[in-house]
Amino acid sequence: MSGFHQFVDRADAGRSLAEVLSREPFERPVVLAIPRGGVAVGAEIAARLGAELDLLFVRKIGAPWNREVAIGAVAGSDTPQTVINSDLVVSSGATRAYIEAEVARQIAEIDRQRRAYLGGKTAVALEGRDVIVADDGVATGATLAAGLKALRLQGVRSVTLAIPVAPPEAIELLTPSADRVVCLREPRDFRAVGLHYLDFAQVSDGEVIETLKRGGGEAGHA
Repeated sequence: MSGFHQFVDRADAGRSLAEVLSREPFERPVVLAIPRGGVAVGAEIAARLGAELDLLFVRKIGAPWNREVAIGAVAGSDTPQTVINSDLVVSSGATRAYIEAEVARQIAEIDRQRRAYLGGKTAVALEGRDVIVADDGVATGATLAAGLKALRLQGVRSVTLAIPVAPPEAIELLTPSADRVVCLREPRDFRAVGLHYLDFAQVSDGEVIETLKRGGGEAGHA
């Protein structure tokens, strides 16, 4: 959908997505929210669908000369999966030792984040499940695309990406990595995710923890 639209806040965006997703024939769905901004969105979806709510941790593996350029990503926590873009690895000059060190560093950060948000809670089992990945918006989608590919390695039944807003080029990049993409707004004049919300305040760790406690079901994966 094109045109400018502002959601009231992340919960409002989540309810709008949940309305669309409620028409899909999901079986035993699991909602994986991208922390931190995607948690309020995912919680609304999980509540509407009666789904379990957990987190999907996705960490970028940056190029040696520019950490903002993703040459791959690590996704998940209990069984983290790594996806590498071989072409970008060659052009970036990244060595095997560099990639191994970066993967280890990102896995350690995912472990830290998971402990902070979920403590010792057990991860939701994903094998054979319909997984819905929720975020509050996407700008480029490069890291998330790698994360969706890594998610597939965990034996899920299907992957649905649910986002309120993203530019058309990001949707084009993400579509091959998901069974379905539900995006409510795809403005061609996209500038920033936050411009599409009346309230886009930064989300604190405490807010994430509280939302997960309320949850849509048992909090636990990625």
